[in-house]
Amino acid sequence: MPIVVDIDVMLAKRKMSVGELADQVGITPANLAVLKNGRAKAVRFATLAALCAVLECQPGDLLRWEAEDATGG
Repeated sequence: MPIVVDIDVMLAKRKMSVGELADQVGITPANLAVLKNGRAKAVRFATLAALCAVLECQPGDLLRWEAEDATGG
């Protein structure tokens, strides 16, 4: 998928665990893991806003677009 999720980068910068972030955002650690590992098909704006508020960042710090290679990868 051409959208890459960089939540792990922000977690490292903020020295925060997945469990802490999930608690503060109000989602389950399992759902946060799905998002963090790039397996989510969508993310609600409310969830994205909560992630940005807790991590004190912009949406572009968490999500980025990467072109797929010519083989469709």
